[in-house]
Amino acid sequence: MAKLKCVIMRGGTSKGVFFHDNELPENIEERTKTVLRVLGSPDKRQIDGLGGADLLTSKVAIVGPPSRKDADVDYVFGQVSVTEPVIDWGTICGNLSAAVGPFAVDEGLVRAQGSRTTVRVYCRNVDKYLGLEFETGAGKAVYEGNYAIDGVPGTSSKISLDYSGTAGILTGSLLPTGNRKDVLDVKGVGKIEATIIDVSTPVAFVRARDLGLKGTEAAKDMDGDRKLIESLEQIRLEAARLAKLEGKSIFMPMLALVQEPVPWTNFITGAPMKTEGVTIMSKIYAAGMMHKAYPGTGCVTTGVAAKLKGSIVDEFISPADKDRETVTIGHFSGLINVDVRCRDEGGAFELEKAVMYRTARRVMEGYVYV
Repeated sequence: MAKLKCVIMRGGTSKGVFFHDNELPENIEERTKTVLRVLGSPDKRQIDGLGGADLLTSKVAIVGPPSRKDADVDYVFGQVSVTEPVIDWGTICGNLSAAVGPFAVDEGLVRAQGSRTTVRVYCRNVDKYLGLEFETGAGKAVYEGNYAIDGVPGTSSKISLDYSGTAGILTGSLLPTGNRKDVLDVKGVGKIEATIIDVSTPVAFVRARDLGLKGTEAAKDMDGDRKLIESLEQIRLEAARLAKLEGKSIFMPMLALVQEPVPWTNFITGAPMKTEGVTIMSKIYAAGMMHKAYPGTGCVTTGVAAKLKGSIVDEFISPADKDRETVTIGHFSGLINVDVRCRDEGGAFELEKAVMYRTARRVMEGYVYV
């Protein structure tokens, strides 16, 4: 029985197991086998591992010295299936990524730069860069603070993540199909309009009402509706085919169900949520289930879609919100913001800024036995 040094960290509304790169096998098949064992997959309870039996808590982050001179660290993310013996190594996680910088500082991979530290992260598996800025003190990351995010209890120190350099992260193009809207011909569903965008992660956006949804549905009820889940998966698969994502990622694109804001109930707190200040309402389907909060990468892509003239999301943006830099997304567990600045003129779209804000916490450190 081997033991591997690891750290469990929360990043945003996700939680995962963090490893130094040299702790795991280099061979991808052996690495996958080891990580599945660590998390306890496949098993819907992940009872024999560190996974939390949910999409948000079945993740792994691997961080190591930079392989490029213009980066401070390398980062590889793995989305570990709960019920299947597979790991998607072809994406990044916007929420968990918030913990990469603090992990790098605390583990001595990057030296703290006074009270604020900036870490440039090379996402090796997708060949893109992230910029993280966060509070540090006494040479370590500072986790205590007064910044709150929906889906996480209490407050922590604010972390900014810059995704402006992630356009075309998997497909090489912000608009993989070349269109701002496409018509998908979906088995068992019929024809449905969608906008497919690839920034920080590929997302296919469809109107919630086109699937008979009103926005007030609870996550558990949607997960329990097997006919709905099967329809969402078929839509996602057709979007993947159209965007030429087959073979690049087993879980991408995510599927976002968007609409005008309506009152809803917070999945975490049970509190009623109002529509004031909400730019767009969106619910994400990914990896066979509804996301109980909102993926950070999906947040960035949704913010960009809100600024893209002629997109499905653009249809629901009020005239007053079109001129605002901050896009506020209403989701199952509350609200999430992203600051987006772009130029969209003459049919050419240029992303200038895509920054979201998260928090992180170092939960434990030690050894996992394999």
